[in-house]
Amino acid sequence: MTVPTRDEALALLKEYTSNDGLIRHALAVEAVMRRFARARGEDQDKWGIIGLVHDLDYEKFPDRHCRKSEEILRGRGWPDEYIRAVVSHGWGICSDVEPQSYMEKALFAIDELTGLVTATALVRPSKSVLDMDAKSVKKKWKDRGFSAGVDRSVIEKGAAMLGMDLSELITETIAGMREVADDIGLRGNVSA
Repeated sequence: MTVPTRDEALALLKEYTSNDGLIRHALAVEAVMRRFARARGEDQDKWGIIGLVHDLDYEKFPDRHCRKSEEILRGRGWPDEYIRAVVSHGWGICSDVEPQSYMEKALFAIDELTGLVTATALVRPSKSVLDMDAKSVKKKWKDRGFSAGVDRSVIEKGAAMLGMDLSELITETIAGMREVADDIGLRGNVSA
């Protein structure tokens, strides 16, 4: 079993995903996972790679989300720990694999949240995460019609699993996304 490199993970993602929005989402989740790993003194590359490929099967196999990723990653000889983490992010939605490790819980918590942060940034005058804070996201959070596809209960459950309050989770997610603002199209018109 070989540990994949980031380049291999990105190539695999692009083999199964052509939608720019999905690729930007993967890059956002990767960056936030790296931030969470760094904060805990964990392996940033491993956490980032798992974040990068977490939705590997979503574009081509939406009806088999998570299950198809497991099949693809097993077929490529990926380590069980990576595969389990990827599958666990769909817990209660399309997977019965409950997040156990902190890494799995982080992925579960931030997957939906990165989407809400992105949507919030895009309706701001600056169209940027660079000048945004948790308060902006929490204001949009209350509007159930805004970004209605984001399952807020998953984010709340994830925050509880991590032992974080919602504002802290949102703040850390925004901070991670700021690190790749250019790559995910959220620099907007803010000069850094």
